[in-house]
Parts: sequence; structure tokens; C-alpha cells
Amino acid sequence: MLQFGRFVGMRFIMAIITLRMVTFIVFSLMELSPENCEARPVYAPPGGTTIDARSEIGTNLRLGSINDTYVARWANWVTGVFLHGDFGLSCRYLMRVNTLLGNKFWMSLGICLSSLLLAYLIAVPLGIYSATTSNRVVNNFLRICSYLGLAIPNFLLALMIILASAVLYGGTPSGMLSREYQDVAWSYDKFVDFLSHAWLPVFVLGWSATAFALQTVRALMSDEYGKLYVTAARARGLSGQQLLWRYPARHALGPIINSLGFDLHRVFNELPIVALILTLTEAGALLLEALLRSNDQPLAAAILFLLTASIIGLNFITDVMLAILDPRFRRGILGIER
Repeated sequence: MLQFGRFVGMRFIMAIITLRMVTFIVFSLMELSPENCEARPVYAPPGGTTIDARSEIGTNLRLGSINDTYVARWANWVTGVFLHGDFGLSCRYLMRVNTLLGNKFWMSLGICLSSLLLAYLIAVPLGIYSATTSNRVVNNFLRICSYLGLAIPNFLLALMIILASAVLYGGTPSGMLSREYQDVAWSYDKFVDFLSHAWLPVFVLGWSATAFALQTVRALMSDEYGKLYVTAARARGLSGQQLLWRYPARHALGPIINSLGFDLHRVFNELPIVALILTLTEAGALLLEALLRSNDQPLAAAILFLLTASIIGLNFITDVMLAILDPRFRRGILGIER
């Protein structure tokens, strides 16, 4: 138990150090951008008023950036983020980044995590079954499905669903919420409405994730299932589900769990394009707007920080899960000999 506590403590410290390094990289990219808040117009929210960025309001968006050193500005930004959860002001909209993001990032993160959950709920049992069964029909069917999932891009699948919906039902599924729930507080009815819209991006993003995970699980399971320790366990009388889950499946799922952070990053990268097709107003679309159109560094930095923090947090959780499932992983990290 003491060894496990040491392992968790080490991983937590490493996660904090990595997150601090990420904040420095994100802040550096924001500061080294060719333009800044003082060099272009700033647009106020809903009235459409344009304010000169060289005015007092525009200059104060980066308060202290003239007199403070680079490290001091970074320290102030990190302090505001970690201690107060404050990401500053948006250059384009002249409003707090926290207010502008609202629930958009958490909705986007929920969609990505739901897509991964859907993918692995389907891919893990089917991949294990495909690797251990001798039924060629099932194997060929699953192989064709996985190839289709890898070959058809998510945005093309979204376009196909929109076209089919327009032809069959006379309307196109779009948005994250119905119009009547856009600006009201969260309630049970709003949550149900959100679920009625969220299934589509979850399905579209989970499409390729399921295919990729299915191929990976099947390959890892096939490799483990043919090893000598499985043959030895079978010779000792183990068989069926007991043999499957105690040895090959347990070892094969280790790399799958370890890649969850990478998979989350990959799904989030695909989200902005899907969001544009399905007209979703979420963090992915805001990130594209901030980086490509408005050059809104504080908004882009906030989204990038939250995304990387989510990935680092997920990697920490997966490391703990691996340590629970596979003691060899814990021994390797701590340098403990058998």
C-alpha cells in the first residue's frame, strides 16, 4: 500500500510539473503572436460596437504588459488561472473569457469523453471476441466495419446524416440546444434537450474512434492470446472467461488504457470540423475563431490550457488504473525489482 501511495504521489507531482510547463508554452505562444490586443480593433458583445484597441479599454486588456517582465506576466497569468480560475478578458468581445466560454468547454469535453466511452464499450468486447473466435464470418464482418470506420472521415459521415435527414424528415439536425433553451438556466428539461442533440456529434466522433480501437484491441488480444503463459494457464486447467480475463485480456488492455489521453486529444482535434458542419457552438468552434479569424490570444490560451489540463488529468487517472491492473507497471515506474 505504501508503494502504491508513492507511485500515485510521484505521478501527481509529475502531472503538476507538466501542467506548469504547458502554461508557460501556451502563454509564450500567446505573447509571441504577431498581433496583440493593442494592435487591432476590439468588438464588444451584443451591441456590435467597435472600440479602438488603442483606447484605455484596449490597453488595459493586458494590464502590466508594458512595465512588467515576461516572467512576471506569465506568473500573474498562472496565478489568476490556478488560484482564481480567471483567464482574463477576450480581446475581440471585451468580456471575461470565463463568461464567454461558459459551459461550452465542458459540453465539448463531455461530447469527446462520451464518444470515447461509446467507442470502447463497443470495441473492447468485440475486439476480444474477434481475436478469440474461429468464426470467419464474424471476423470478416468486424474487419469490414473497422475498415469502413477508418476510411470514411467523420465530416463525410456528418454530411451523409444531414443529407439523409433532409431527404427523409425534411429537416437537418444541428446545434447543441433547441432555441427555447439557449439562454435559460440548466434544468432537467434543458438537459434532456441537450441529450437529444448531443447523440449526433457523439456518434459521429465515435465512428472512427470505434474503428481504431477495434483494430487495436483485436491486434493486442491476438498477440497476447498466443503467448506461452496463456498456454501454460490452459494446461493448469483454466479455461473460458476465467482464463480470458485473468491473463490475456488484462495484459492486452494495458496499452489501451494508457492511450486514453492521446485518444481524447485526437477526438478533440476532429471536433471543430464536425462542429462547423453540424453548426455546433462549442469550444472547438471558438478555438478556430480565436486562432484563425480574430487572433484572440486570451480565448485561445484558455481553451488550449483547459484541453491540455484535461489530457494530463486523464493520463494521471489512467496511470493509476494501470498500476491497479498491472503491478509490473508500478514496479517499472518506482524502479522496484521483483
